[in-house]
Amino acid sequence: MTKAEKKSRGKKSYSHKAYLGRYPYNLVSSGNLEKYYQTLTDFEFLVAKINHPEFGVQLLIEDFDLIDREETLNYPEYNSEKVTSLKLIQGALRLSAHILVVDKQQLASQLYGRLLHKKTLREIQALLTQIKQNTTTPWLCPLTLSLTLAGGHLLRTLTGHNSPVRAVAVSTDNKYVISSSDDKTLKIWEIQTGQEVHTLIGHISSINAVAVSTDGKYVISGSADKTLKIWEIQTGKEIRTLIGHISSINAVAVSTDGKYVLSGSADKTIKIWEIQTGQEVHTLIGHISSINAVAVSTDGKYVLSGSADDTFKIWEIQTGQEVHTITGHRDSVSAIAVSTDGKYVIHGSDDKKLKIREMQTGEVIRTIIGHCDSVSAIAITNDSKYIISASSDNTLKIWELQSGQEVHTLKGHIASVNTVTVSKDGKYVISGSSDNTLKIWELQTGEEVSTHSSHSSWVNAVTMSTDGKYVISGSSDNTLKIWELQSGQEVHTLKGHIASVNAVAMSTDGKYVISGSSDNTLKIWELQSGQEVHTLKGHIASVNTVTVSKDGKYVISGSADKTLKVWEIETGNEVCTLIGHSDWIIAVAVSTDGKYIISSSYDKTLKVWEMETGSKVRTLIGHISSVNTVAVSTDSKYVISGSSDNTLKIWELQTGEEVRTLIGHRDWLNAICITADNKYFISVSSDNSLKIWEMQTSKEMTNFTGDSVMRCCAVASDNVTIVVGDTSGIVHFLHLEGMQGR
Repeated sequence: MTKAEKKSRGKKSYSHKAYLGRYPYNLVSSGNLEKYYQTLTDFEFLVAKINHPEFGVQLLIEDFDLIDREETLNYPEYNSEKVTSLKLIQGALRLSAHILVVDKQQLASQLYGRLLHKKTLREIQALLTQIKQNTTTPWLCPLTLSLTLAGGHLLRTLTGHNSPVRAVAVSTDNKYVISSSDDKTLKIWEIQTGQEVHTLIGHISSINAVAVSTDGKYVISGSADKTLKIWEIQTGKEIRTLIGHISSINAVAVSTDGKYVLSGSADKTIKIWEIQTGQEVHTLIGHISSINAVAVSTDGKYVLSGSADDTFKIWEIQTGQEVHTITGHRDSVSAIAVSTDGKYVIHGSDDKKLKIREMQTGEVIRTIIGHCDSVSAIAITNDSKYIISASSDNTLKIWELQSGQEVHTLKGHIASVNTVTVSKDGKYVISGSSDNTLKIWELQTGEEVSTHSSHSSWVNAVTMSTDGKYVISGSSDNTLKIWELQSGQEVHTLKGHIASVNAVAMSTDGKYVISGSSDNTLKIWELQSGQEVHTLKGHIASVNTVTVSKDGKYVISGSADKTLKVWEIETGNEVCTLIGHSDWIIAVAVSTDGKYIISSSYDKTLKVWEMETGSKVRTLIGHISSVNTVAVSTDSKYVISGSSDNTLKIWELQTGEEVRTLIGHRDWLNAICITADNKYFISVSSDNSLKIWEMQTSKEMTNFTGDSVMRCCAVASDNVTIVVGDTSGIVHFLHLEGMQGR
């Protein structure tokens, strides 16, 4: 960029309220689409708008909606390729909205990571170049496709609940999503903006079920506190409480005529209540175990119930009489839905299957198999074309009702998907999960976009080869993978463990990879060939952590059996066992001078041991919960620990004195690594974030938020390439930018 160009750019008054607020609208209204395109692909404008106190991320997202005005299609400057780019940028902002509301400084990393797959589009390429050139503060640049990508099915993530989301429903006007949670609250959200409108407080236990009245005025919730409550959607006001069940209420539905609420309970009964009066009309008795699901036939004549007794039953709504008992599943019936045309009932089970049954005859016309864990919820589109199933395998699947063919698998949740619903207009799928979030997905549109560099389960450990060429990761899928650092491409998959790989380390000569597993063993592998060299047996419980002595002779392992063991790398022989912790050992490190082993444990302490003798030197006490991770500064002066108490602590290694406590993460600390130049250290947390701290001042330099819980990290010898593993199985390759002159 020339000096003249820089001077010209400097004249933009993006901080001016009128300019920011009306500018995009005025451009579209006047037909100046070319300038509109330029404005919304200008990174400086995006930064200014998102940081302005009167605007922010949601109003910026809405600026992009102007391109959808019907009259703009007829403007001569209308450019479909540029519109595609704008839609992708808007999608990236929408996917990141829940992150940017909390931390606007992550705009660069979030846009870059979610648009990287579309860098061949001219406007996207230009924006990514601007981000690189114009972001002077430290930020983390994704090098591979590791974030949820713009243009896919996922639109938005809603955060606010602090416990698993158990149920979701959509208002009849398609404006609101209502969610219920184990945190004892219901929340009402705007679908279009993702904004939280109301939090409904009144239940005293987990809220397991929610439904909306047919007139759209009321929300009905069922709780583990044995009650139902009826609330006004517009005001969030509680209208009445229905009392009668003697155990947890697991399911709620509303009759098609809007007169009745139906509730299913762990007390093995279904109750029918009048909405207007709250009076109990019928109690349906017949199941011999907990009721998990209830639904109403489209004609309003029948109640359908699914139970942990492996059956579902059909009852007359007017009389409460049982009509049919239907078997066929080999496990609990967990979900039921009826097609809008009234022809079919679909039920899902803990046996991982869905069954499509003709409503009239009760005949099974199709069994659908595809999930690899329990089916927890089912929804059907209003046109009766598609079934959406939610599962404990963390996914949703979309199926054609007529053929039973799988159309899409929706991945994004990092824990069991407990509930699903479809907006009345058929545009959106809304899901709720044990990861405490709701997600909004586009049903029909969206490409099948996927991330790279992934395991099929949690990434628990990562390390770098000593020559800086390779990354080694260990996963709960029982494998290790070797990746090229520069490209992020997978080189080898190492198989041999029969349980989760919890820890990985490299020998100092760069020849061997050492892994620790929940199968109670360590394995030593050749890096180049991927061949297994030794299996080390001796621990009597899970091996949670491994490291290598600085002279390269020994492996040190920590286990759930509360011991550390020292092993010879060349022979695989056990040298000694260190005993002293009173609970699981989670992490271990060795000081750079090779003198000390430092271990951390669920017993809330760290212990320092002499490497040569194995004798305990001191115990570091200060954390109030398990100490999950430990690292030693490269000058061997300091120990840094991270805990489930959400803090990091810096300790003097020689004295054991606590130097300072760092607060900034909002959840458990899972891993720490330190740059080779000893200037910075990196922490990763269950709050989905990575933070970089200055060693000397403990100042937070920058952070990066992913889509899943961060589990582990490693930093290359260049001090700026960072690799992180998360619970979705992704290995993130990140580059620290904006550190010039530091």
